[in-house]
Amino acid sequence: MKIYIIDTGSANLNSVVQAFKRLGYEAVISSDTDKMKDADRLVLPGVGTACAVMDGIEKFKLYDFILNTKKPLLGICLGMQIQATDSSEVPLNVAGEVIKCLDIVPSHVVKIPDTGLRLPHMGWNTVRHTDHPLFDGIKQDAYFYFDHSFAMQVGQYTIGTTEYGVPFSSAIGRDNFMGVQFHPEKSSQAGEKLLSNFINNF
Repeated sequence: MKIYIIDTGSANLNSVVQAFKRLGYEAVISSDTDKMKDADRLVLPGVGTACAVMDGIEKFKLYDFILNTKKPLLGICLGMQIQATDSSEVPLNVAGEVIKCLDIVPSHVVKIPDTGLRLPHMGWNTVRHTDHPLFDGIKQDAYFYFDHSFAMQVGQYTIGTTEYGVPFSSAIGRDNFMGVQFHPEKSSQAGEKLLSNFINNF
């Protein structure tokens, strides 16, 4: 099983490597598309800003590779958000416009509305999921660890929903592309089960 973690230059990837290691798998960090063509699984983490992640995708010429891959791909946190059509995350692009993302899932990433709850949304929260193989064996309303202020709107490809003042997509799935807003590598047994499902169910 060849697992590649896509390096866009904007994330600390070691925690994801260690999460797979705990499951008995070696995950390799790379931005080399020639090497990653041999992947069985691809993971796209991201922290920081959507603008920085998309700049990294451009810099390392990853755009076409990601869009054209037929291998199962899991985006984590920002790696999920950039699968949307666009993001209104600040900073915006140099023209002051929303950030164009990968447009794998027709949805928009917006700031979580001010409902009196603290931002960023940081800590444990529940996920209400559909009957999707990524959540096989994971109970409804299982707790996962979140850390974000922007979120993808609920839409056609939402497979997990979380409430934080308002509902948002905490997991998405379209064909071979999947994404989770939470951090499975920091989510104890539920997170390990989800990563195991990603390896074994696709």
